[in-house]
Amino acid sequence: MRSERDFLGEVYLPDKAYYGVQTLRAVTNFSITGHRLCREFITALALIKKASANANMKTCLLSETVGRAIVQAADEIMAGKWHDQFVVDPIQGGAGTSMNMNANEVIANRAIEILDGLKGDYQLISPNSHVNMSQSTNDVIPTAIRIATVRKAAKLNRELAALAESFDEKAAQFRQVVKVGRTHLQDAVPITLGQEFKAYADALGRCIRRLEQAAAGLKEINMGATAVGTGLNAEPRYIEEVVRQINFLTGDQYAPAANLVDATQNTDALAGFSGALKVCAVTLSKIANDLRILASGPRCGINELYLPALQPGSSIMPGKVNPVIPELVNQVAFQVIGNDQAVTMAAEAGQLELNVMEPVLAYNLFNSLRILTNAVNAFNYKCIQGIQANKERCRENVERSLGILTALTPHIGYENASLLAKEALQTAKPLRQLLLEKKMMTVEQLEAILSPEEMTKPGIAGKEYMALACRTGSTLNGHCQQTPD
Repeated sequence: MRSERDFLGEVYLPDKAYYGVQTLRAVTNFSITGHRLCREFITALALIKKASANANMKTCLLSETVGRAIVQAADEIMAGKWHDQFVVDPIQGGAGTSMNMNANEVIANRAIEILDGLKGDYQLISPNSHVNMSQSTNDVIPTAIRIATVRKAAKLNRELAALAESFDEKAAQFRQVVKVGRTHLQDAVPITLGQEFKAYADALGRCIRRLEQAAAGLKEINMGATAVGTGLNAEPRYIEEVVRQINFLTGDQYAPAANLVDATQNTDALAGFSGALKVCAVTLSKIANDLRILASGPRCGINELYLPALQPGSSIMPGKVNPVIPELVNQVAFQVIGNDQAVTMAAEAGQLELNVMEPVLAYNLFNSLRILTNAVNAFNYKCIQGIQANKERCRENVERSLGILTALTPHIGYENASLLAKEALQTAKPLRQLLLEKKMMTVEQLEAILSPEEMTKPGIAGKEYMALACRTGSTLNGHCQQTPD
């Protein structure tokens, strides 16, 4: 054991611990979620500490000996070492001071070791005076949240792009599969399964663009703002240099906020990004709902799709298989929507010069990014790529549907079509049979009008065929579809 002291008194820590007195106090005070800081956030904190040390050395505020030791310790953390020493709970009071000090203390004690000192010898390297030089929790934590969010968002967008590509591939595979379209959960005009899947792909494309735009808004950071945005204790040369160092280390293009006071007070950009995540979750949930409906059955439902069978679906009903991945996507979407509400409340709850609710904001934002990324991956590789069309069922439903009457209306008139629909419902006879029995159409005319290509594209189905019939004197039940020469 070793002892450390702050202005509140003395505490004892395990000698092997790289964290220090302020971290231990936070662990004692904030035992809330049972979770620790995520890897990307820890890495972002270390990156900021390295960038700050480099900037402080370049502006001659920090000695090369101390600065290089801090940089080496930060490099080790960025490489994945010492993450077990970040022990504070993600939800905490103090606007993230405990997170910042956890990083400061781990880096300081490791840098002390690099200089052959003993942990806790803060006369050699101080967590506050050296590692936190020219900084405050109030610029470090918001910047770390943004860097971690941008990196997590890039991973999510890669998964979304792969999912959209899978939907595009299925759209091409199913382009000739004609099925019943449905509005209000009632039969509507025909559509191809490929058209439905292409719509899903395009909706996901909008999600990707929306997230990219929202992430771009996070690249304005408040490093150098220090406590309230005035930049007290941060040299102007440091403020310029630390952003340059962050860009070098991230390979990205961050910019200093035009108004550091505004950037320290407000978290609207993070709330906006969370809103984009919510919309993405809503879109994914809607798609999952559609797939569950289309795959319902197999004997007594719609059964137009076959989803991959992943596991037995019941502990009591033999042979039952459930749509577990779409159900998973629905539940993740519900959680993301709830997380967004927490982010919204946290963004609203800032007062005056600082939003002290950023820990819970970051916790929910990171949770949304993590679970949504995992859900999109599962949706793609465990569901969408293995989906098959039940072509026979799709064809059967189209034949039985009254929706095809819409394609016939321009040729036989709305009134006749309505009477046919009523009779078909009363007699349970197929529309084709009734049309032929009443000699309202020939087989050739029906095939021309009700062909998949005609019913699933813009225009009047069978227009060219019926125009030819008019010109040759073969009218259709008194209707002649006129077309310009």
